[in-house]
Amino acid sequence: MIKLTALFFLIMFVIGTDTFLISPLIPTLQKLFHIPTEYAGWMVGAYALGYAIFALIAGPLSDGWDRKKVMFSGMVCFSVSTILCGFATGFWTMFLFRFLAGVSAAFTAPQVWASIPALFPSAKTAKVSGIVMAGLAASQAFGIPIGGLLALTHWSYPFFTIGACSLLVAIFIPYALPEMKPNQDQRTKLPIFKRYVPLLTSRIARRSFLAHFLFQCGFFAAFSFIGKWMTDRFHLSVDQVGYVMFFLGLGNIVGSFSGAYVIKMLNRFNTMVVGILVSIACFIALPHLPSVASFEGVYFFIFANMGIVFPLIMGMLNSLNPTIRGTISSLANSIMYAATTLGSWFAGLIYATFNGFSAVGIFAAICFAGSLFSFIASGILTNHAKTKKDHAS
Repeated sequence: MIKLTALFFLIMFVIGTDTFLISPLIPTLQKLFHIPTEYAGWMVGAYALGYAIFALIAGPLSDGWDRKKVMFSGMVCFSVSTILCGFATGFWTMFLFRFLAGVSAAFTAPQVWASIPALFPSAKTAKVSGIVMAGLAASQAFGIPIGGLLALTHWSYPFFTIGACSLLVAIFIPYALPEMKPNQDQRTKLPIFKRYVPLLTSRIARRSFLAHFLFQCGFFAAFSFIGKWMTDRFHLSVDQVGYVMFFLGLGNIVGSFSGAYVIKMLNRFNTMVVGILVSIACFIALPHLPSVASFEGVYFFIFANMGIVFPLIMGMLNSLNPTIRGTISSLANSIMYAATTLGSWFAGLIYATFNGFSAVGIFAAICFAGSLFSFIASGILTNHAKTKKDHAS
């Protein structure tokens, strides 16, 4: 069981690293490919766009296939697409290869989450899921800074390294993972898009997913342009940006491990409200901070808050309908990456138009405010609390 847990951790680590690998490289690639700022965000958004489009069908489709084969094929395609990014000769070739990497990740990542309850006893499922989630947090803390350091030699080295590591991880899948073929009932279930009907017809679900979209859109709009803003404002090099990313990633890990304690102390409703309101204030203040140290301190707090609030959001969404949790997870992931696509594109547009990060910070704050309003208006916060009480009684 240890080797399976380690395999899933590594898969999520390389996928998480690749998701925002390009963020600290934006200033370098802008100059190299002669890309205006308003289009630079699409180098981040291309990956997210591929994931967002195909996550809606990849998760439900793979329910009828052998998850082992899907995971292996997805990882191989993911590694090849990432390596090809290192050979990009311009904006459109980079866009294409990043898009293909996102498509491959959309087929691979859902297999990890679907395999955990199938391969581990229920008593260990939560623990294993936590370790796998730590793989994503660790990718922010260690993967992106490592990519920044590799880019000191040449901008393509991070893509070659992550691609090669992904290929090594893929090689272990056939040996470590048992076959997970679907049974006959799984082959004859409802058509893909009919599974989304219960969510589309639910007012609570619609408003909750809108809130989820706004939350992710605001966060990733600001996150995508951290590297460029620090380069423009504080004249940091690629490796220095990498060190800052490492520190911020630690904030995410801190939040992930302290989340249960904070929620127990404040309750779910207050944790959500306080977390989002404080983040709004931080986003507005960020562009006006006088030093790198003050920026790191405030953004560390934002990342720690993300480590607490994001799992809380996913838990509430999965509580909407326990009979279609796989479909909910696919939709939540698709919405998250759609928000990443829109957020990074719009951030690039307003960064160039209004000449700086101030407008991006205000945009992120507005998105967070809309998210909080939608969560409260949906009733999911109070509904989730009632559900928990009913289960406890």
